[in-house]
Amino acid sequence: MEESREPAIHVAHLVRRFGPATALAGVDLDVRAGEIHALLGPNGAGKTTLIRILAGLTEPSAGEVRTSGAAALVPSGDRTFYLRISGLENLIFFARLQGLRLRAARRRAHELLADVGLAEAGRLPVGRYSHGMQKRLSVARALLQTPTVLLVDEATHDLDPEGALKVRALIRDLATQGTAIIWTTQRIEEVRDFADTVTVLREGVVRFRGSVAELIARAPEQRFVVTIRNGHPDRPPDPAQLQHVLSGIAHVSAGQHEAGQFVLVPSKDRTLGAAFVALATSSYDVLSCRPERAEIEEAFMALVSEGSG
Repeated sequence: MEESREPAIHVAHLVRRFGPATALAGVDLDVRAGEIHALLGPNGAGKTTLIRILAGLTEPSAGEVRTSGAAALVPSGDRTFYLRISGLENLIFFARLQGLRLRAARRRAHELLADVGLAEAGRLPVGRYSHGMQKRLSVARALLQTPTVLLVDEATHDLDPEGALKVRALIRDLATQGTAIIWTTQRIEEVRDFADTVTVLREGVVRFRGSVAELIARAPEQRFVVTIRNGHPDRPPDPAQLQHVLSGIAHVSAGQHEAGQFVLVPSKDRTLGAAFVALATSSYDVLSCRPERAEIEEAFMALVSEGSG
């Protein structure tokens, strides 16, 4: 993507107030054609307010908002369909509103129901759909025509891993066709191999804006949960002895759940591998190891907790 190209979504100094409360406080954001921009933040951060302003559903109190075309929206709620008619009939209805002829609308509706895994449920009344099924139907509706701008609010929140993967694949395909996408999610880890850029909001203020790699680089020290055995199954290793073995390599403390489980934090410029070598040299066996939290989640938590008192 060329830097000189105009962004498909441009937000500058955006402010939105609700009475005395400020939901957005001077937000700046640019998303270019073909880019997936993840919008992260805890509940109440202002993500949905920003999405609603971009979709034209809420007026800003101040600032500038510009998109390259009408934005398609995948809302976080599930009250935007006619519940007494089928999913297929809903999609045909909305396709007709967007100008498709009946035959084309019917064909496109069938295609999208299959794409989101609802082919067999297409003739059921939407009132019988689960929340996750309605979310997939909402994604299908947004893709009836190829939008230039797509706003996705918590599309995978209630989906199983397979359904979430299918939805992300559809969105990624849309981005390759040139659609600019804003994707809000509470599943922090899913943006790692999906989003191109990220904005983190907290209390309506941008706390971070950059690439996924730059976000991960903001993670504090990595903590690992390890299970260690010392040859005495009835007597787990002593944390003080382990700390002696790992002196200068890592800090170790007892875990909170199982005997023999510890939290290990490598020292600056030392690796997890060096800690394992030191343990093995002293006749300790490492039975399992996992990050206490993924790096990207660590970075997110650090950003949204800064200055929270």
